[in-house]
Amino acid sequence: MQLLAYILLYPVLWLISILPFRLLYGLSDVVHFFMYRIFKYRKKVVKSNLRLVFPEKSAQEIEDICSKFYHHLCDMILEAIKSMTISEASMKKRYKFTNLELIHDLEAKKKSIMLMCAHYGSWEWIFILQTHINHKGYAVYKRLANKYFDKLVKRIRAKYNSHLITTKETYGILGESQKKGELTINGFVSDQSPKAHKALHWNEFMGVKVPMYVGAETIAKKFDMAVVFFSVKRIKRGYYQTTFETITETPNEFKDFKITDNFFKLVEKQIHEAPQYYLWTHKRWKHRDKVPAEFQ
Repeated sequence: MQLLAYILLYPVLWLISILPFRLLYGLSDVVHFFMYRIFKYRKKVVKSNLRLVFPEKSAQEIEDICSKFYHHLCDMILEAIKSMTISEASMKKRYKFTNLELIHDLEAKKKSIMLMCAHYGSWEWIFILQTHINHKGYAVYKRLANKYFDKLVKRIRAKYNSHLITTKETYGILGESQKKGELTINGFVSDQSPKAHKALHWNEFMGVKVPMYVGAETIAKKFDMAVVFFSVKRIKRGYYQTTFETITETPNEFKDFKITDNFFKLVEKQIHEAPQYYLWTHKRWKHRDKVPAEFQ
C-alpha cells in the first residue's frame, strides 16, 4: 500500500512543484479556502491556543490572526512541495541570510553548531544554508511512516548537503563526526511538547507553564557546540530573511536548562512581533494542567 500511495501521489506533487510561483500561490489560495472555510482543519485547536496565550486580544483580533495563519500555512505546504524542483538560484533569491559572518566566525573557531529554531516563519527552506557554509549539515526529524516518501524527503534535503537523522541516531552520528574532526551544524526544531511524565524541565512559554524539550541543550553540552538561534522574517509572499543570534559559545558554563529557557524567550519575541507565522495547529499547551509539584 505504501508503494501504491507513493506511485499515485508522486506525479501530482511533482506537477505542483513545477508550477510558476504565481500559479503556486493561486493554488495556495484555493487550498486555504477549503482548509479554513470548508474543512476547518484544526480550527478549534488554533483558536483555543490563540485565546490561551493572548487573553487580552478581542475576538476579532483572534479571528484576524487565525485567518492570516492559515494563509501562511497553506503557502508553506506548497513551498515544501516546490522544494522538489526549485533551483538553487531561485531558493537563494527567496531565502536570504542577514549575517552569515556569524557562522563563518564559528567555523574559524573550529566550533560545531547546535542550530535551534521553532515552528515559525519558514523552516522548510533553511537547508539552502549549506550552500553558503562549510559545516556538514544534519537535521533531526521524525521518520515518515511511508518509507518511500521518507526517502523522497531525505533526497530533497541531500541536494544541499543536509542529512536527516532520527533522535536515536543523533548521538552515534555526531560522536563519529567529532572523532573525525568534522565541523557540523545541527538543526533542531525545539519548541514541541514532550510527554508530560518524561519531561525534565517545565517553564513558562507565552505565559503558560509547559514541559520543554531539552535535547538540543543536552547534545550541545555533550559535544561542546556553540548554540545559535535563527529567527525568520517573512518579507513578502515567498520571500524570507533569516538572522542568526548566538545564545552561547560555551554551553557547559550554563546551568541546566538555562539555554532552553533563553531559546524560548527568543521564540516568544518572534511570536509577539507577528503571531500569524507561528504553527498554531500543534497542541503545544496541552499539558498545562499536569505540572508536577516540583515545577510549580
